[in-house]
Amino acid sequence: MTSLLRRSTRFRIPRTTLRRPYQPPVARLSYLASAVPHDEEPDNSATLNRAEHAVISTFDLFSVGVGPSSSHTVGPMRAGKIFVTDLEELGLLEKVHTIKITLYGSLAATGKGHHTPQAILLGLEGSDPETISTGTIPSRYEAILSNKSLVLNGTHHVHYDMDRDMIWRWDQVLKTHPNGMRFSCFGSEGELLATNEYFSVGGGFVVNDKTKIDENLFYKGVDKKKIDPARLAQSHSLSEPDHSIGSPKDDDGTDFKVPAQDPNMPPFLFHSGDSLLHLTRKHNMTIAQLVYDNEKHFHMTDRQIREKIMTIWRVMDECIRTGVTTAERTLPGRLGLRRRAPALYRRLMRGFYPGISSSGPSLITSGDTISGSIEGPPGSQHEEARKEDVDDDSSFSGGRSIASGARPARVIGALDHAILPMPPRKTVFPAMDFLSCYAIAVNEVNASGGRIVTSPTNGAAGIIPAVLKYIVEFISDDPEKSVVTFLLTASAIGMLFKRGATISAAEGGCQAEVGVACSMAAAGYAACMGASPEIVLQAAEIAIEHNLGLTCDPIDGLVQVPCIERNSLGAVKAVTAGQLAMASDGIYRVTLDEAIEAMRLTATDMSVKYKETSLSGLATTVKIPLTVPAC
Repeated sequence: MTSLLRRSTRFRIPRTTLRRPYQPPVARLSYLASAVPHDEEPDNSATLNRAEHAVISTFDLFSVGVGPSSSHTVGPMRAGKIFVTDLEELGLLEKVHTIKITLYGSLAATGKGHHTPQAILLGLEGSDPETISTGTIPSRYEAILSNKSLVLNGTHHVHYDMDRDMIWRWDQVLKTHPNGMRFSCFGSEGELLATNEYFSVGGGFVVNDKTKIDENLFYKGVDKKKIDPARLAQSHSLSEPDHSIGSPKDDDGTDFKVPAQDPNMPPFLFHSGDSLLHLTRKHNMTIAQLVYDNEKHFHMTDRQIREKIMTIWRVMDECIRTGVTTAERTLPGRLGLRRRAPALYRRLMRGFYPGISSSGPSLITSGDTISGSIEGPPGSQHEEARKEDVDDDSSFSGGRSIASGARPARVIGALDHAILPMPPRKTVFPAMDFLSCYAIAVNEVNASGGRIVTSPTNGAAGIIPAVLKYIVEFISDDPEKSVVTFLLTASAIGMLFKRGATISAAEGGCQAEVGVACSMAAAGYAACMGASPEIVLQAAEIAIEHNLGLTCDPIDGLVQVPCIERNSLGAVKAVTAGQLAMASDGIYRVTLDEAIEAMRLTATDMSVKYKETSLSGLATTVKIPLTVPAC
């Protein structure tokens, strides 16, 4: 079989098939059926020579999916769906008798903890991460394993033995990206019908080595015949960027240069922070306004753009609500990690889901309602959980026992010493406490495989919703305006990181996930506070600068420790970065472009042990099960 797979890469389908407009399954599958020797590649020079810019759709960067990982769960599920869709389009689906799946590098090393097998198999059955019912995933996966049967694209039954048909090559990394996977399907006589390799490059984006320019549509399997060609003009790489194209040094204005005759490009193209800043000055527009007008170029109306943005926000907000109201006590996995978001939220004393906050006096004495608050379920179902909180350590600021009769404070230390011990006391930092609670709530939902928004990844999905939720609840007088401004501004920063470095932890460690999300959130926060575009970029720079070198070493390959707490700290850091930028009066020494380049270099130099492989750090020093399950 190995020789067959190797030989198949030298064949392609007939060249006539390559010419179908915007729909080239040629680059997605290599076929032996009706194949001919491949002597020359199709002429893609017109596509490959397009100048690289950072502009993609906000709705490519923020997309609805499932937990626990955008690169290990969402991406593989989309890859599986793309593979079977191509098989059906080319009349090969009904001929498939068996299918083999090989996982490489980080996908193999941490795939089980990240639910990669479930994702791929359900994708092959035709499910999509945006629409799949999250509650059915465990039962469907168990049925596939027990019945040893897979229903390709929901119509064609094939025999599938997990132990035999899924191969884990954690010791081998494919050339394009650490998150590599190979799908191969065979006919009844054992002949190889089709094979392809996919790479999940972070944020749910899936690329193919021959079609890296198409990643913006590849990862969703969107019909390219119905898509604006501008959304196909991207690539992904950690290689040295080509500063000769559209370089700020080309002229004194740092405009990004694209052929004037190309009508497919959005109106405001930027490739760097400098070029983005120049556009805001030249056209007297905010970053959010530039991104908004680019979205309109993708043939969306004002109403459609706002509806899509608000849909993203509703999923984020519902994720927070789910996290703080769940009756589940622990997260799935061998760690037995206890959920903390519900208890943390109750301890804040003042919540926005009536019925689950404690009955004590409010910590915030201003108006009874906050803009954008959402009613929650009755509190009776949580009474038992509340009583159990009495025995919890009140380690979260603002904690207060709701049991009748307060326990006397216990002072730790010798009372006859020259340095008397400090008596226990509590204080409240509302912004910090709420940010932490919101972020933890989102990431606990993500860790349990719930509905999530890649922001820009799942492992860092709590930072942006937490900061935006705080703005909507505590700061904004116009929640919808704040949501639109925040997400559009944050997406521009995410585009710069995706173009200039990476958003994949398997490529760059956790700096590529939590670091980028923190930078995006800091920019969105500053924009909602009315900061100038220059200050917005400075906030983004401060946030990423203090996440450089952040490693990814999840314990047991689960997106739980240190991931959940790291999102909490990332949200607090984002707001702090925004505050520092706004207090700086525009004086700074490091630009966002310099920080992004530093992140790229750091990712390149970082040991593979710290790139989502669980081969070092906490993943090897912490024993399983945890000695303190609630840590």
